[in-house]
Amino acid sequence: MERVLKKVEQPKKLSRKAYSEESEMEDEKMESMAYKMGAMQRTPEMQKVDKMTGALVQELMNAATSFHRLHLRVTGEGSYARHIALNEIYDALPDLADTIAEGYQGACEVILPYTTQAPIDLPDVESAIEYMREIKSKVEALQTVMPHSEIVNELDNTKLVIDSAKYKLIFLA
Repeated sequence: MERVLKKVEQPKKLSRKAYSEESEMEDEKMESMAYKMGAMQRTPEMQKVDKMTGALVQELMNAATSFHRLHLRVTGEGSYARHIALNEIYDALPDLADTIAEGYQGACEVILPYTTQAPIDLPDVESAIEYMREIKSKVEALQTVMPHSEIVNELDNTKLVIDSAKYKLIFLA
């Protein structure tokens, strides 16, 4: 039996601008697909919660990367305590994001729209603490419009992880 080898197409090399435009088109396509898979009957209010939830999940995943990068760079007095506190938050956030996303998608029977967004760079622990405060505000904003108590509970767990990390970074490092 003779094997036929197919020529593998090389990926396109894109400029930053072209990559950004292609990424935006992919985001729009994913969002469109998400709503075709069950959200067609969703009210504008429900779609707003879908978008807020997707944005928060993306933020939590990106935050884990941001905190992990800082975790690898901390030095000086108190750095071991900061290293451990940042380790705990970057370990916890992906699981929290996943639980929120899967729980919401199951509760609403819809695929969330996600956007492509790069993690932010955190130059120091003070900026990490401020970023934690910003994330906590986004979590609280989502809680005010979330109709599913089980997701609100997971959002509370997210706030607890953030608060614990802030405590350790502020008072123990």
